[in-house]
Amino acid sequence: MANVTKQDLIHRVTSSTGFVKSKVRVVVEQLLDLVGESLSEGNSIEIRGFGTFINKERKSRPARNPKTGETVLLQSRLMPTFKFSAELKSAIAASEAIQQANENRSATQKIEAL
Repeated sequence: MANVTKQDLIHRVTSSTGFVKSKVRVVVEQLLDLVGESLSEGNSIEIRGFGTFINKERKSRPARNPKTGETVLLQSRLMPTFKFSAELKSAIAASEAIQQANENRSATQKIEAL
């Protein structure tokens, strides 16, 4: 399973819409910049049918320095997170079920061919 990069996204949008690649690149980069800026300002971003980008507070906790073994206290901090929408979760689950069924069918066909 391959990762999809920003360049891959730009190429896919360009291919599916027919828009000029340079303009699609600007839009994708601007969207990602705005998501980062909004999160750094403490805002959340909700994209219906896709998910929500939010900052979650991680509580302070004791940790251990692996080099010295010394116990240190980690301060509380905000961590950017992404919460999938119910629609996206369902689509992923359905896709996974189809993939599993295809793999099972393929394995059965290989066994029958022997």
